[in-house]
Amino acid sequence: MISKIFLALSFFANIFLIYLLNRKKIKNFLHLPKIKKVDITSLNQIFSLNSISSNLKGPKENTIVKSFSITADNKIVGMTSDYEAWIISSLSKKSKNIFEFGTCSGKTTYLMALNSDEDTQITSITLKPDEVNFIKKENKDSKISFRNIKNESIYDKFLFSNSNVEKKIQIIFENSLKFDEKNFHGKMDLIFIDGGHTYSVIKNDTEKSFKMLNSRGIILWHDYVPGKKSSKDVVKYLEEISKTKKISHIKNTSLCYFQNK
Repeated sequence: MISKIFLALSFFANIFLIYLLNRKKIKNFLHLPKIKKVDITSLNQIFSLNSISSNLKGPKENTIVKSFSITADNKIVGMTSDYEAWIISSLSKKSKNIFEFGTCSGKTTYLMALNSDEDTQITSITLKPDEVNFIKKENKDSKISFRNIKNESIYDKFLFSNSNVEKKIQIIFENSLKFDEKNFHGKMDLIFIDGGHTYSVIKNDTEKSFKMLNSRGIILWHDYVPGKKSSKDVVKYLEEISKTKKISHIKNTSLCYFQNK
């Protein structure tokens, strides 16, 4: 009897150990993405590579970008990966009017300003640090995503502050739920949505973005990561609208995009 109990305990212990070692893979399997993955060249041909030799390809000139890195001492949460930042920077080079939902530290804003033309206008919306205590969580909103809004809305100065490209950037300190987008209708070449990740905010920012986009414009969403708790509402909303809008997921990134054609 004791040996049977021991064998049963050993069996369940091994199952639990297998789960711990493979929980990321298991989570990903249980949360299969519903949005089609595409190669980056589907977004724009600027991302296709030039052949250098039979076994080597390199980037086109218009995807050579200005970039920078910052140390972990800044403790900035939710930043784009280097690959994602390169994609956004490359698209900024061909965009005259750019809008960003969610400034945070201003890293992505700075990259867009560094790589866009001198006459490009960049507008970014963010909460003032002293406004975070007045925002409200809706019933549909993820608790983790709501908490992250507060953690990311701590800046009133940004990485681009006092730089030579700051003149290209306009910051709107306002809750995007209250933001009136009418003056931006049909004007934006590029919109980057990386603000609050609660369901109510991602829905609001997306609906306003569709109105702001011009006839050839691109919307990029950050943090489409099925299985990740803090991205739960982003995934849920994007998969809902992908039934009626052509949303694509760029391989090897957490970026989804929509493009007017």
